[in-house]
Amino acid sequence: MMKQTKGGRAGGRIWAGVALLPLALAGCAQMGAGGPRTGAVTAADGRAITLNDGAQAGVNIRVVPVDAAVVRASSAQVAAQGLGRVLGDGVVAGSVIGRGDVVDISVWEAPPAVLFGSGGEWRAAAYGTGTLAGGAGGLATATRASLPEQMVDAGGMITVPFVGPVVAAGRTPQQIAADITRRLGGKAHDPQVMLRVVRNATANVTVVGEVASSARIGLTARGERLLDVLAAAGGVRQPVGKVTVQVSRAGRVAAMPLEAVIRDPAQNIRMQADDVVTALYQPYSFTALGATGTNAEVAFEGTGLTLAQALGRIGGLRDDRANPRGLFIFRIERDPALLAAIGVADGAPGGVPVIYRLDMSDPASLFWAQGFAVQHRDVIYVSNAPAADLQKFVGLVSQVAVTGLTIGSVAP
Repeated sequence: MMKQTKGGRAGGRIWAGVALLPLALAGCAQMGAGGPRTGAVTAADGRAITLNDGAQAGVNIRVVPVDAAVVRASSAQVAAQGLGRVLGDGVVAGSVIGRGDVVDISVWEAPPAVLFGSGGEWRAAAYGTGTLAGGAGGLATATRASLPEQMVDAGGMITVPFVGPVVAAGRTPQQIAADITRRLGGKAHDPQVMLRVVRNATANVTVVGEVASSARIGLTARGERLLDVLAAAGGVRQPVGKVTVQVSRAGRVAAMPLEAVIRDPAQNIRMQADDVVTALYQPYSFTALGATGTNAEVAFEGTGLTLAQALGRIGGLRDDRANPRGLFIFRIERDPALLAAIGVADGAPGGVPVIYRLDMSDPASLFWAQGFAVQHRDVIYVSNAPAADLQKFVGLVSQVAVTGLTIGSVAP
C-alpha cells in the first residue's frame, strides 16, 4: 500500500473544503433575512394590495417619513378621540320622559275653584287645600288635586281626568304640564299643573368590565356623569393608569384612558339612557418584529404610548443586526384628518395601509419618536443592516471551511 505523504494529506483537506464550497454557496442563496430589507419596504410605496378582509382590492400602500408635521397630526388625532368630542354630554334623566317611567301630577286651581272645588265631583279630602293672598288684603283658598302616580304606557301615553289621554313619551315634564294646563282651560279656573318624574324605568346605564360589580345604574335628574356611575359600580379593580373607559351610545363608540377622564373634567361626560360603560384593562398592544431586542406582542396602557417608549420596552434596536435607517411602523390608517395631514387624499372606507419610516441615524428622530403615538395593532419592524447579511455569509463560509478541514484531518 502506498504511504500517504504529509503534502498529500494537506491537499486532501483542501480538496474536501473545495468540495463543500457549492454547498456553502447554495446555503447563501437560501440565507434568510428575517423580513423585508429597507429597500424593499420603501419600494412598496404606491403598490396596490388587497387587505386581509378581502373587502378592498387595489388599495395603494403609502410610505410616509416621520417628521414634525406627522407628529403634530398624530397628536391631534389622539386629542380628537376624547369622549367629550365624540359623544358630547347626554340628556339629563327626567328631562325627557320615556315608556315605563312613573310620573306624579298635581293640579292647582285658583279660587273660586270651579272644577276641583269641594262642591265638585271630587272631594276636597282627595286633593287638599292651600291659601293664597287675596287682592283686598284677605285670604282666598286654592284647591290642589294630586293625581295617583301612573306609569307611561307602551304607547307613550298617560291619562288625566277631564283632559283624557296625553302624549308623554319623548316630551319633557314642562311640555306635558303646559299641554295639560292648556287643555284644562275653560274647565278649571286659572289652572296650574306641576308634573314630576317619580321613577325612571328607562333611564339606566350598564356598567361592565374591570369594575367591582357590574350593574345597571339608574339615572336621576341630578345628571350623573361617567365617574359617578363608575363609583356606583364600586370603582375599577385595576390601577387607574392601566384602565381605559369605553362608552357606547346610540351606535357610536369612544374610548379614553380613565386617568385622562379624571384629569380633564370636559371628558367626564353626562350619562344618557342606555349608555354602556366598559372598563378595560390594558386593551391595546403592538407587535415588534425584525432586528429589535425582543420580537413579541407587547400590551400597553390606555394612557397611550409613544414610539420612544415602545422601543424602550422591546430593548431598542439590535446593534449587531439593525439598520438604523430601517425603522418602520405598519398601520391601517382610518382617520380622515390624519390622512389629509400626511398628504393622502384618496382614503378608502376600510382604511389606507400606511408605512411610517423613521431614520434613527438622524438625531432629530429621537424627538419625533417622543411625540409619535403608537396605536393598537401597530407593527414595529426593524430591517437588517446590509452588513448583517455579509456577516451571515462569512459565518456560513467559515463553518464550511472548518468542516472541510475536519474531514480532511480524519482522512486516511
